[in-house]
Amino acid sequence: MEIVPLPIPGCFSVRPIVYRDQRGSFVKTVHASTFAQKGLRFDFREQYYSTSGIHVLRGMHFQAPPFDHEKLVYCQSGIALDVILDLRKGSPTYGKATSVSLEAESADGVYVPRGCAHGFLSLSNGTTLLYNVTVEYDKEHDSGILWSSIPFAWPVQNPTTSTRDSAFPLLEGYDSPFSYQA
Repeated sequence: MEIVPLPIPGCFSVRPIVYRDQRGSFVKTVHASTFAQKGLRFDFREQYYSTSGIHVLRGMHFQAPPFDHEKLVYCQSGIALDVILDLRKGSPTYGKATSVSLEAESADGVYVPRGCAHGFLSLSNGTTLLYNVTVEYDKEHDSGILWSSIPFAWPVQNPTTSTRDSAFPLLEGYDSPFSYQA
């Protein structure tokens, strides 16, 4: 397994080894000692998945403190353009976004640190993302930033979004509750 830093501090591309033979494939998605060497949490408290059609955009989601969490996301089927937005005041990348392509075929994942909003655009029908999170869901602290207000060039102009995601506040003027811990 290879864990490669992305431009946002604490955010990593996770590249597991995929074993393939005539039966199919075998992928190890978490390896405790490899995660520990990078200082990454792997004590996940919840796991869930979403399935999306082509050009569905989900995001930009996060949970506010004290229910903020790390997230490990893998694409189980299809292709997704995964996007992370840094909301940590004092971070060298505060207010900036980065992306990574997640494809079921490569089995790559992304590790999202607390204090970052997460979202994705499905680039195929039947895209399924599997999420592992370090804190259980708390409705009172569930929040987000409007996807179209972030500094990111989405490749689709009119994606399918939920009413909830379309009502999130703009990044500009948002008073973030997160602080950067170097």
